[in-house]
Amino acid sequence: MMPATAPHAAALLRVTMGVLFLAHAIWWKVVTAGMVHVVPWFVSQGYPAWFAYAVTGLEAAGGILLILGLRVREVSLVLAGLMAGIVWQQFPNGWIYTSTHGGWEYPAFWTAALLAQAGLGAGSFALDGRRGPAPGARLAAAE
Repeated sequence: MMPATAPHAAALLRVTMGVLFLAHAIWWKVVTAGMVHVVPWFVSQGYPAWFAYAVTGLEAAGGILLILGLRVREVSLVLAGLMAGIVWQQFPNGWIYTSTHGGWEYPAFWTAALLAQAGLGAGSFALDGRRGPAPGARLAAAE
């Protein structure tokens, strides 16, 4: 049985991840590091230059949609796919993400959190009309 607070917990997770995705895309990639440094890093990892812009845009758009509570399940699955790709790419570098070339522990956590969000749905305070309570929350509230 899901507790009556589950919709609020789902909303907290959703908004937190949205803010962090938006901050990572805009504040770090665009403002702090600058795309002039981000693009060459992507190229050094074997990706085409345009991919840096695509990932940054996906993170920014996904962050905004999560914050607003729009298409949360779909956005969470797309972002989970992005993070799973990072796990795959970083796997040879070992576990710890702060190693020289980055490890896979941090993106693995993001993948799991995003999959949990996809399962929970938007929760409270979402603009999406399909938000409703988290699965099982009505049962818990009735008890």
